[in-house]
Amino acid sequence: MTTQFEPVIGLEIHVQLASKTKLFCSCPNGVGDETKPNTAICPRCTGQPGVLPVLTEGAVELAVKAGLALGCQVNEYSTFSRKHYFYPDLPKGYQITQYDKPINGAGSIEITFGPKENLQKKNIGIHHAHLEEDASKSSHFDGYSLIDFNRSGCPLLEIVSMPDLRSPDEAYAYLTEIKRLMKWVDASNCDMEKGELRVDVNVSLRPVGQEKFGTRCEIKNLNSFKAVKDALHYEITRQTELLNAGGHVVQETRLWDKEKNITRPMRSKEDALDYRYFPEPDLPPLVLKHDWLERVKVQMPELPAQKEAKFMAAGLNAYDAGVLTSSLDIARYFEEVTANKAISVKTASNWIQTDLLGMLNAEKKEIAQSPISAPVLAEILEMVESGKITRRQGREVFDKIWANGGSPKAIVEASGMVQVSDEGQLEAWAQEAIAAAPKAVADYKKGNKAAIGALVGAVMRKSKGKANPALLSKTLARLLDK
Repeated sequence: MTTQFEPVIGLEIHVQLASKTKLFCSCPNGVGDETKPNTAICPRCTGQPGVLPVLTEGAVELAVKAGLALGCQVNEYSTFSRKHYFYPDLPKGYQITQYDKPINGAGSIEITFGPKENLQKKNIGIHHAHLEEDASKSSHFDGYSLIDFNRSGCPLLEIVSMPDLRSPDEAYAYLTEIKRLMKWVDASNCDMEKGELRVDVNVSLRPVGQEKFGTRCEIKNLNSFKAVKDALHYEITRQTELLNAGGHVVQETRLWDKEKNITRPMRSKEDALDYRYFPEPDLPPLVLKHDWLERVKVQMPELPAQKEAKFMAAGLNAYDAGVLTSSLDIARYFEEVTANKAISVKTASNWIQTDLLGMLNAEKKEIAQSPISAPVLAEILEMVESGKITRRQGREVFDKIWANGGSPKAIVEASGMVQVSDEGQLEAWAQEAIAAAPKAVADYKKGNKAAIGALVGAVMRKSKGKANPALLSKTLARLLDK
């Protein structure tokens, strides 16, 4: 008989903090140019004998902001430990990290997942988020390997989730939310191509209804959100087939082979004892002064969940509010456009999502690089909303400014786009169209209301597209209903 299993998934996410310097020295942080290896290094970050680490305040502040964004309990007292393992990319033979007393304790975040028509929400627990230094970067070639120490000592925040995730889709949504929050508070750029966000996945299976966890495997070498999702799908299938065949899952670390779309064994999984943790003797406990911590809290921006709630209260649905809070820059852009009260939030939302983000995505640009600023888009939308120009004309103005810059008002005037809203002129055109199309008039009077479209089209041609379509439709209906 085949057993139905439930996946139990937890993620360990390493986020490189965007501080100016490394964690324990003054070398510049984030130097990842492969053409200049080993140029951002010093005796401290290369592990030379006799040197002492000096903690960087900037990295600590970003770790605190990240913890606040994750809803964590920020601990005013935390300590550093040595984690021992031996590998060529770890020059000291140990890593300075936090173990039993991390800077950020328990927290939780809410994820949103599922199809647009049936969005689901779920709280995912954060066990803790601790500070540690990064290792170097190894590059392997045919017969030899090279080490670049530029990354050695860069500040990492390791975010350890509770085993609350139950599907690859939930894991993907969790990763997306972590990335959004870290970028939102400027804790990290989260560029996976540069190794600024790295993920290890722990997954086990248990029979549906059972409380006890199964034997877990850790999956490494995941360099994209898609890889995380694909690796989980594969590993869940592998473990299911193994268990239903009477086998046993071995606790081990596995690698994701993206070429073959499979996981394969790397090594047996280590436990904490294997790393021989002990307190770092060269660093005193990290004590955050209460006043300093309060200052950091005051500097925090309004978080995505708060902005989402605000946007929904203004009239947007959950999906639209989620898109407009996918980054702080997009949320602020939307708020700047809708500061003009002549523009409805729905109109602004539609234009930003469809027109603006569509163009930005096509050209692989961020919203900060948009050729159309929020005040300029607001000016275009105000003219559309007021009926001065049509939606189609608004898009023409949008495209011209995108390509060449300029003022919406000047472009509208120079192009002769201003709509005709004069009721007398509209009625004169309407009378002409009615006189010229007796069949459409007869069809309308028989109950075919769609027949008015032919009359609207005739007037739009007559006016060369300048007639205000909304006012025109009302004028025609008034005349036909007499």
